[in-house]
Amino acid sequence: MKRRKSANKDEANASEASAPRSVDGLRELVVRIGRDEAGLSLGGKAHAVLAWLLERPEEVAVRTITDLATALDVNASTLTRLSTKLGYTGFADFQSVFRDSLAQRHRHFYTHQAERLVSGLKTGAHAGADAESSPEVDVVAQLAHESIGNVETFLARLSPVDLRGAATLLADAPRVRVHGLRQFSALASFLCYGLGMIRTDVALLDAQGLGVAEGLAQLQPGDVVVATSVAPYTRSVAEAAVAAAEAGMTVIAITDTLASPLVPPARHAFLIPHDSSFFSNSMGAYLIFCEGLLNLVATHLGKRSLEALSRRERLITALGIERD
Repeated sequence: MKRRKSANKDEANASEASAPRSVDGLRELVVRIGRDEAGLSLGGKAHAVLAWLLERPEEVAVRTITDLATALDVNASTLTRLSTKLGYTGFADFQSVFRDSLAQRHRHFYTHQAERLVSGLKTGAHAGADAESSPEVDVVAQLAHESIGNVETFLARLSPVDLRGAATLLADAPRVRVHGLRQFSALASFLCYGLGMIRTDVALLDAQGLGVAEGLAQLQPGDVVVATSVAPYTRSVAEAAVAAAEAGMTVIAITDTLASPLVPPARHAFLIPHDSSFFSNSMGAYLIFCEGLLNLVATHLGKRSLEALSRRERLITALGIERD
């Protein structure tokens, strides 16, 4: 009996040691299982579940086992059994692979993007490249095609309920503050400027440079805070979103994935991809989304937005700001 227990323990240790410790390793394991080269087999259902999980690594990294099981229409025990079958001690151990991979990717985001760009320039591997094309034009064309792909992706998953709810909040809230830092300070400024054209009491959360705490202190429950950040996320923006929600303000998040720390405190979260060969986060799809959101707010405001724009035009004319 003791010998049998020892053998079982050795088998468990060997299985755990062989469990891949990266998402790429898991993908390679799936290929080997399909070729019957892995020394283990999965049933059709388990294979389909694993494939689904590997297609959504960021969701697996942050969602609970219950949430994932519901999305897959299986029991949570199915995910536990799959994890142990693959050599992990349980689902938490399996999920840690996805969390570690996500953290690693965020940690080296900019250099990874730049390496892809430089590699593409050296090999001439750009979308639409041919013998007659210019490498300079190819770089711009590739970015344009990638932005189109990002737009199509976010359009496919837009929720009419969330759009309607966010537009209503941005139109009717007593006060609106927008918060984004680093590269996304530009998006925050753009959204703030557009909202300010059609309604009053809109500003950047830290417009006066006094700090986020001072900005939040000027707000009341029922006011709206729009927070925007994408991977690699700006810690202070995520913390401001949480603080705003805890203080009774309504948070709207413009971010990238369900893994974003802006999603939990938000009533409405809009997920916009930024996959591209740009050495930083691609902004094209974000600007298009914000333009659409602004149009929805203007439509909701109706006559009020027209009056605000007319008043603005009168002031521009009186101050001689524009020229023919």
